[in-house]
Amino acid sequence: MKTKKGFTLRSLGNEHLLVAESVEMTNFNRMISMNESAAMLWKEIDGKDFDAETLTNLLMENYDINRDVAEHDVTALLKSWKEAGIIED
Repeated sequence: MKTKKGFTLRSLGNEHLLVAESVEMTNFNRMISMNESAAMLWKEIDGKDFDAETLTNLLMENYDINRDVAEHDVTALLKSWKEAGIIED
């Protein structure tokens, strides 16, 4: 998988927003809000190839959680990112 080009992660206080930056994204009419862990993952994988295992390992390295919890969270996160159209296979 890869993040789609044309998005920039911006932090506003405690909020993290993914903003469409390029002209071809002008039809993108939603702002994507991310929590701290989702924003950390986005920063780590932006512009790189990644898979669910990559995200799972990043969560376990950065937070005190076990593999089952990390895998569950990554599955939900990837589903929401795919539905939002911000990543591609």
